[in-house]
Amino acid sequence: MSKKKAIILDRDGVLIEDKNYSYKIEDLEVLPGVIEGLKQLQEEFIFFIVTNQSGIGRGYYTVKDFHKYNDYLISILNENNIKIEKTFFCPHVKEDKCDCRKPNPKYLKLIADQWNVNLESSWMIGDHPSDIKFGINGGCRTVYMVTGHGKKHLQDLEAKDIKPTLVHSNFLDATKEIMK
Repeated sequence: MSKKKAIILDRDGVLIEDKNYSYKIEDLEVLPGVIEGLKQLQEEFIFFIVTNQSGIGRGYYTVKDFHKYNDYLISILNENNIKIEKTFFCPHVKEDKCDCRKPNPKYLKLIADQWNVNLESSWMIGDHPSDIKFGINGGCRTVYMVTGHGKKHLQDLEAKDIKPTLVHSNFLDATKEIMK
């Protein structure tokens, strides 16, 4: 059985507008080009969301709030015939030093094992240096999005010597380059 290829997506700032600890459905806004880009990518890839949600650990919202908000996003994607295999999330703050917070590759290993995914032919798309480090730690190619927090952290990539495969400010442009 041949291995699958996956697109692993950070959520806030990549798929949806990052409004700092968003959890209310009325605040959810899908970013431009995301629906169209995912439709193109799903010809070759399966999709996962992996997201750090320190707002839970900080007490800004609950796990239940997270699921309600995320389920709403998944329903929007489903309405557009886009399937997310699974959403993985870390509810901890950095200080907890857990094993599920990006850049720790725990969830990438799970994806590879449980879905028979070849990480070397898969992509991690994120807007934080930790997203790119996560992808690199798991052996994926990476796209750094200069959306969400991406612009603010662009200089951190260089300072921390983190080298994404691609850098884009538009999801659809990133999609086209991935599909080449």
